[in-house]
Amino acid sequence: MKIERVTVNDTEEILKIYRPYIEKTAVTFEYEVPSMTEFRERILNILKKYPYIKAVDEKGEILGYAYASSFKGRKAYDWSVETSIYVKESEHGKGIGRALYASLEKALKSMGIINVNACISSPVTQKDPYLTNGSILFHEKEGFKLVGTFHNCGYKFDRWYDMIWMEKFIGKHKVPVEPVKFGDWTIDD
Repeated sequence: MKIERVTVNDTEEILKIYRPYIEKTAVTFEYEVPSMTEFRERILNILKKYPYIKAVDEKGEILGYAYASSFKGRKAYDWSVETSIYVKESEHGKGIGRALYASLEKALKSMGIINVNACISSPVTQKDPYLTNGSILFHEKEGFKLVGTFHNCGYKFDRWYDMIWMEKFIGKHKVPVEPVKFGDWTIDD
């Protein structure tokens, strides 16, 4: 498995990975699968400033992807990002997510990002057919800490879901701080 930069040529394959999360889970609160054009635009907009990476097998097939996006639109938040990660349904539990996050964090560090935040849907009941605690547990293993819960704030599949925020510091909070090098990142050793 290799970690590579996503390009717009990957749009269709990445959207195929994302589609089941929309249609069958409450992992994302999107209701409708975006069009190819809309999804391509999302990729292009993220790549202007942040890393968007993919895990590929020896045949070049995409197994999963991860990216960072703006945490908030104000200048004071430049050193913070929100992360997203999606792994192909058939590839869960194989270390793909861990490899993607390791590379994503490396790329973010190379830019000068310090705070990494994850917004994660959380099941309200013990046995939910659309959502488990898997993403929360994954982020805990990756060193993220719970910082807050928004109760019953997302509605999908005729049920309410909580949303939690988790954070991880990947750099030192120095004063003065160096400016973030948006769009200038690497995942290579």
